[in-house]
Amino acid sequence: MALRRVVSALRPGPARLARLSTAPVTREQPAGPRAVPEPREAEAARPPVPAVDFGNAQEAYRSRRSWELARSLLVLRLCASPALLARHEQLLLLARRLLGQRLFDKLMKMTFYGQFVAGEDQESIQPLIQHNRAFGVGSILDYGVEEDLSPEEAERQEMESCTSAAEKEGSGASKREKQYQAHRAFGDRRDGVISARTYFYASEAKCDSHMETFLRCIEASGRAGEDGFSAIKLTALGRPQFLLQFSDVLTKWRRFFHQMAAEQGKAGLAAMDTRLEVAALQESVAKMGIASRTEIENWFTAETLGVSGTLDLLHWGSLIDSRTELSKHLVVPNMQEEELQVTRMLQRMDVLAKKASEAGVRLMVDAEQTYFQPAISRLTLEMQRRFNVEKPLIFGTYQCYLKDAYDNVTLDVELARREGWCFGAKLVRGAYMAQERARAAEIGYEDPINPTYEATSAMYHRCLDYVLEELKHNSTAQVMVASHNEDTVRFTLRRMEELGLHPADRQVSFGQLLGMCDQISFPLGQAGFPVYKYVPYGPVMEVLPYLSRRALENSGVVKGALRERQLLWQELWRRLRTGSLFHRPA
Repeated sequence: MALRRVVSALRPGPARLARLSTAPVTREQPAGPRAVPEPREAEAARPPVPAVDFGNAQEAYRSRRSWELARSLLVLRLCASPALLARHEQLLLLARRLLGQRLFDKLMKMTFYGQFVAGEDQESIQPLIQHNRAFGVGSILDYGVEEDLSPEEAERQEMESCTSAAEKEGSGASKREKQYQAHRAFGDRRDGVISARTYFYASEAKCDSHMETFLRCIEASGRAGEDGFSAIKLTALGRPQFLLQFSDVLTKWRRFFHQMAAEQGKAGLAAMDTRLEVAALQESVAKMGIASRTEIENWFTAETLGVSGTLDLLHWGSLIDSRTELSKHLVVPNMQEEELQVTRMLQRMDVLAKKASEAGVRLMVDAEQTYFQPAISRLTLEMQRRFNVEKPLIFGTYQCYLKDAYDNVTLDVELARREGWCFGAKLVRGAYMAQERARAAEIGYEDPINPTYEATSAMYHRCLDYVLEELKHNSTAQVMVASHNEDTVRFTLRRMEELGLHPADRQVSFGQLLGMCDQISFPLGQAGFPVYKYVPYGPVMEVLPYLSRRALENSGVVKGALRERQLLWQELWRRLRTGSLFHRPA
């Protein structure tokens, strides 16, 4: 019954999302006839792709005045000091007390705030957005304000929002796997996370407030120019207990498929290569006593599976609804008490997607912790099926430090092929590694993270290569390569050239954070590649948590930050030698 409640919330209806199925579904249709993807332009008609030189400091910083280069050098150098970083919060507090609020704000705007934040509101950030756009770099707007909760308050809010009434009474928690239960030791999800914002559930009104903030970002992105992006997090839009419970259901469902595959001697195959013999599967399910043989045969029909006599993981996923009684095999807490909250979360997602469609802004759904991610990925797919009709509007995010990243990418690409919607993805390394490792070790489940940095790099390139191959044959698919790693960007450019993917097609875009890796972003933009800066904004005092993370993140990418400082020095020295210290970007 609980499983049916979760999935029924995804069915078509007012302000709800369509259920997942391999059958055609009703999608949000724009006015007018649906566009048919045009074949690629003839190679001869395209302009040649300019070479991108990441070592040319003069071109990389052509858009920056000399005092901005000096500020970057200062900030990056301070970020490289372990002693300063270890005490940065105390030093900021001391500076504020000594200088007073007004002078402290000025100091921050001259240094860290000015480096990593665009301005205090949507009006004040427009000059920077337009300036970057003039040099080929777009913007992904984000209101960078974060609540300054104490660890104790964050833990309290997390435990309350991730636990149902039944679980508080002691009757529900044991029915979910350990990974998908709330654990007090990890209640403050900010611990060990330096490159992602964390939202804590306080109330439905607070979720509405987050939605309004996202709406304002979407509007501002639409005004900033065409083909903009805006990013959202689903933990900001509803009670995370639903994400935990739904993730538990989806994980058990997939694990059951792989258990059946092992029984049929097909363990260890890649997700898209694993197919179950339906006759053997029916026999196994019948032995469990879940339903009669006639009922089981009705679940696996030619209408559902075609005529192959086999079942793959996508077919299996389409069965997770009320048509079958297999849900009895998955024991999960009753979600009746959360049904209204689930509906509200889906309504907020629907409002944001429709607003993005109206504004011509692509919406990126950020990835989060693995105990939330299966549900986030499923909900993102539902939005893609509805809104990615003519072109990708909704982008899912794939964290390539996960061991199952390649399986997730290949399954979703194949689902888009079968159902005829436009695939859109953002590839990232991942933001929660230290926390995920510690949580898995403490609670006692398999570490979901690749064992080494090199393994994660290999996974990123493998996933990226698969998506680029898809783009070669599918002109409607798009991917954003969100990476500060120069080797990954070079790999992407090389594979684009080999596959004939031209930047004018705008199928491949790149993303970096404001204030970081300008030596990658601006050469790409000036060469005609779609590239975007993640642009946060907000009042000085309210974005201090964001600034703390940026400082810590710069300290963690030593190799890249060192190269950036070297190029900054090189360009500053060149301007000094040539008498162009008062360079004005044009």
